Amino acid sequence: MIQFVRLSARVALLVVVLLAGTVSSGVAQLGIGRPVGRTMVDAIIVKVDNQIVLSSDLEAIYAQQLAQAEGKPLPPDLRCRILQSIVLNKLMLAKAETDSVVVEDGQVKNELDRRMAYFVQQIGSEKKLEEYYNKSIKQLKDDLRPQIKEQLVQQKMQETIAGKVTVTPREVRQYFNRIPKDSLPYYSTEVEVGQIVKLAQVNPKAKQETITKLNDIRARILAGEDFATLAKKYSEDPGSAVEGGYLGFFKRKELVPQYEAAALRLEPGQMSPVVESQFGFHLIQLIERKGDSYSTRHILLKAATGNTDVSEAATQLSKLRTRILADSITFAKAAKDQSDDKLTSGTGGLIANRQDNSTYLPLDKLDPAIFFTIDTMKVGRITPPLPYRTDDGKDAMRIIWLKSNTPPHQANLKDDYQKIAQAALNEKKNKALDEWFLQNRGSVYIEVDPRYTDCKLLNAVN
Repeated sequence: MIQFVRLSARVALLVVVLLAGTVSSGVAQLGIGRPVGRTMVDAIIVKVDNQIVLSSDLEAIYAQQLAQAEGKPLPPDLRCRILQSIVLNKLMLAKAETDSVVVEDGQVKNELDRRMAYFVQQIGSEKKLEEYYNKSIKQLKDDLRPQIKEQLVQQKMQETIAGKVTVTPREVRQYFNRIPKDSLPYYSTEVEVGQIVKLAQVNPKAKQETITKLNDIRARILAGEDFATLAKKYSEDPGSAVEGGYLGFFKRKELVPQYEAAALRLEPGQMSPVVESQFGFHLIQLIERKGDSYSTRHILLKAATGNTDVSEAATQLSKLRTRILADSITFAKAAKDQSDDKLTSGTGGLIANRQDNSTYLPLDKLDPAIFFTIDTMKVGRITPPLPYRTDDGKDAMRIIWLKSNTPPHQANLKDDYQKIAQAALNEKKNKALDEWFLQNRGSVYIEVDPRYTDCKLLNAVN
């Protein structure tokens, strides 16, 4: 029987979900074991060249699937399906090594910082995250870095194998028509919600106070104090402060333009004047140039925002809302041109469903702040500016647009084309990955624990 959403998850099952930071169960998804006061028995169950799969790898993902099922029955062969996907990932890592497929250190660092910021925001503060795991932020990053690098390599391999796969409208219809009528999913109420976000701007007084503080620190360094020591004490970049402000090596265009331009004007050992970027104000020290790459350390300070800054953001949004309601500009264009939220500006302001990348959001899965805002709204209405705090803790204002409200219904091509097309595309990508697996499984050494022989791991996933 053809399932509407395949649990084989050829696109790396939960690995890619974790990479995208979309799992909603909080810090438990960090990918680092929390101390439990006893030693857990573990075992190698599969070897793929020099890659290994532990029983704990399998059971952790199985437990996540079980939790997400919320009491609904799961396929009896779910463990085998998960293990097959893990083996595919390990095969991709093995092939990436032989084919010299790599990801840059800067990309790993950016993803590591993004992931850590997400979990800090989820739990409330860096201190709470450190207390939860009984480890420092630096230790957590050190634990997580190899996993993220593997995930990025897997993602790059998947893109190489199936990135160019597309589906036509005809293939979407054929896919939908193959689904037995009694297997069509039933959707609860779903909404499409857009937002336009304006960040609070730093007022001139707060900006000048921050610049003055950084210049004082700069004077201390010029007088002989150690840059790294002062970075640990004062820098507000949690990712690098614990390492004395060290950011590591980056290639050109990997860091924001203002930072890069200032850094590349320096000679090794030199320090910049105060530099402003979208992240705040920096002192930058160039450490080394190596070909097209360079390494730096920095001290970051952020100017505090105030009520007047939020009011200015609200004023801008009010004017924009008036234009949208007068039909002088569409919500989508306004979001694309003026929203400070880069995640939604590219989709015309629409908030994506992180489970399937569609714009349809189940009502019972909505962020409570959005749910209670749209609960009594009519389709097409736009809220006045509302206070908002971004995922990385910045003060902002936003307007929210209720684009659509779809009542409960059984899946159909008219209302659910976007979802069905995505499911059809996933199936086609799965087939491409299956074919790649069959073509490459003989090129590496694979050993499977006898307990999992029935999983037929060397076959393509059905």
